[in-house]
Amino acid sequence: LELSQTYELQEMHTMLAERVKRWTAEWKQEGLRQGIQQGIEQGIEQGIEQGLEQGLEQGREQGRAEGERQLLRRLLQRRFGPALPAWVDERLASASTTELEMWAEATLEAPDLVNVFRPMSSL
Repeated sequence: LELSQTYELQEMHTMLAERVKRWTAEWKQEGLRQGIQQGIEQGIEQGIEQGLEQGLEQGREQGRAEGERQLLRRLLQRRFGPALPAWVDERLASASTTELEMWAEATLEAPDLVNVFRPMSSL
C-alpha cells in the first residue's frame, strides 16, 4: 500500500510540476498579449494626438497665409487701384508667406504694380 501511495504522490508531483510550467507559459503569453495590446493602444493614441497637433499647426499656418494674402490684396488695391489684373491674384494664390511679406513691404515703395513682384534687388 505504501508503494502505491508513493507512486501516486510522485505522479501527482510530476503532474503539478507540468501544470505549473503550463500555467507559467500561459501567464507569460497573456502578459505579452496585454503588453502588445497596450502598446498598440498607446501608439494609436499618440499617433492621433500627434496628427491632431500637426493638423492644427497646418491649419494655423494656412490661416496666417490666407490673412496675409487678403491684406496684401487690399494694400495693392488701395495703392494701385481696385481693378487688379488676374495675374496678381494668380501670384498671390501660389505665394509663400515669405513672398507675401516681401511683396507687402515692396508695396510701400514700388512705383507700379509690376515692380511690387520683382526681386527686391531690382527696386
